[in-house]
Amino acid sequence: MSNKGRASEVVYGTEDLLTSLCNSVTRVLNVATHCQIHYSGMVQRITKTCLKPDIGCFVLFDGGFSGLVVLNFSAQTAMELYESYMLNMGMPKSELAIAHTSDEVSNILGELMNQIVGDFTGKVRRELQTHITQNQPKMLVLNKQVVLSVDTHLDQPEARRVTFYTGKNNIFYLELAIDRTEFIKLHDFEVNEVNPDEVIAEVNAARNAEPQAAVAAETFDHQELMKSLGM
Repeated sequence: MSNKGRASEVVYGTEDLLTSLCNSVTRVLNVATHCQIHYSGMVQRITKTCLKPDIGCFVLFDGGFSGLVVLNFSAQTAMELYESYMLNMGMPKSELAIAHTSDEVSNILGELMNQIVGDFTGKVRRELQTHITQNQPKMLVLNKQVVLSVDTHLDQPEARRVTFYTGKNNIFYLELAIDRTEFIKLHDFEVNEVNPDEVIAEVNAARNAEPQAAVAAETFDHQELMKSLGM
């Protein structure tokens, strides 16, 4: 195929990756919490990614392309998602944590973020035929903003922010920073879709697994944070 012919093929860029990630957020959270999660039709171009109060969570990924995913929750949003998830799992309301600063709230949000990024990396393998790996999500209970930067391996970093809404109209934000990249489809191939029942089973199984994420602010010191960011 000539270069001219290839130019007319399907191109998958930053906004497409962002949309795929946003769909993973809604897909996992809707199944896990039975909350009606949706996101804004507008996306912000931003120059830096930040962890913001009251709870910030981030994951680094690397492989076919590198990047950083951040989720920032208000206390109200964090408690809505935590309570909905636990009640959906059959936990009595009387046994739930009552404050967003509880380690259990951070653990559950980190667990959900792990599922979200796992769903996203699975779609990357199927739809883009490349491979990325993720580290364990890290959680911070915050009272001020913390700026995060991806390591210097990114030549042309791009950053985006998307606003999400819960069923109770609480708000949280997703931020994505990745190297500018495009995937060009050279030939047709089949994409094997995941059975939604498998997603539900994975989310339910994660509740019984050892928590993979969250370290509370009291035990997550500055040096460990910088090390996790590759700085």
